Amino acid sequence: MGETTVNADQEPKRSFSDRFLRPLLIPFLAILTSLIIVAIVIIITAENPATGLKKVADGYWGIIDGAVLNPRGLVNTLVATAPLILTGLAVAIPFHAGLFNIGGEGQFLMGALFGTVIGIYVDLPPVIHAIVVMLAGITGGMLWGFIPGILKAWLGSHEVINTIMLNFIAIALVNMLVRNYLKDPNPSTVQTLPLLASAQLARIPFPGVASSRLHLGFFIAVLMAVLAWYFLFKTTWGFSLRTTGLNPSAAEYAGIRPKRQYILSFVIAGGLAGLAGIMEVQGLSRVLPVGFAAGYGFTAIAVSLLALNNPLAIIPASLIFGLLTVGGDYLQIRAGLSVHIVSIFRALILLFVAAPEIVRYIYRVKGEPEKAEAMPAPQTRWGS
Repeated sequence: MGETTVNADQEPKRSFSDRFLRPLLIPFLAILTSLIIVAIVIIITAENPATGLKKVADGYWGIIDGAVLNPRGLVNTLVATAPLILTGLAVAIPFHAGLFNIGGEGQFLMGALFGTVIGIYVDLPPVIHAIVVMLAGITGGMLWGFIPGILKAWLGSHEVINTIMLNFIAIALVNMLVRNYLKDPNPSTVQTLPLLASAQLARIPFPGVASSRLHLGFFIAVLMAVLAWYFLFKTTWGFSLRTTGLNPSAAEYAGIRPKRQYILSFVIAGGLAGLAGIMEVQGLSRVLPVGFAAGYGFTAIAVSLLALNNPLAIIPASLIFGLLTVGGDYLQIRAGLSVHIVSIFRALILLFVAAPEIVRYIYRVKGEPEKAEAMPAPQTRWGS
């Protein structure tokens, strides 16, 4: 009888459940638990349990019906999702390098500022102009991301503190420039001049919606998520970045320069957040107003954590938060509930995803024992 030779070094192939379904368990249970707690809060604060149950049913159905089943609501959900995908990626990529980017808001604003200036004062052919404006937005975000990256790499400054401070600087700087130097001459508005038509992103028609707000930015954001996943898991640059995040000392021993990876991760993150900022101007507002900061940089932290920092999982995670953003209004209209219920729901999701042991304890989910595993070598070389 013949014998089958087994390579002892060969890793057993993981099942579909272990690779794709098991990682989704904690995020799913976090969302479910948050829904249950919010429902309990609504019932307790209602006049009586029957009224509370009706408000829960009307409110939850109102979110789904208004933000998904209604064509205009679905368009608004997709529009709100686009910047969350990009800012979520801006959190996830530094996280793989062992860093925490709290500066998405500032990078978002600087991207909007740089791109707006090019969109107003530079005249180019239509398609080329829109692309150049996006590249300017990416450049602005990259420059703002480079600052905490270089401070972390060469001075050891904590990136959380630096990025938080840079957020406030960006907000004040953009508002000052718009008020004093870029302001529309019309005295009734505190905003820039509108972008030239050649710099704007095209709107995409949507069935059942007379004037669709959906623009190309949503599809660009999805494409960026796919490219970010490929970069992280299929290239040597991504491999080096992830190795640095796992063990900087081991990475340096293997010939990888952790300082370079810190800077690279923040520059990429800043570029993605900056792209989100300028596409909001190109696709929606067409102007950069005072107070343009919309909180995307902070919501992105919850998005990235819910997605377990996986670039592809950030797409559905962003859809969930986009749905909550749009559905909050329908929650108020259909059930007479405060729109702040949505903020409670978001905070609970962030709590349970950031502290998964709570979810494991509630549902008696066993955690996998930690073990050292060799990361697979990337399939494509983009650099060393």
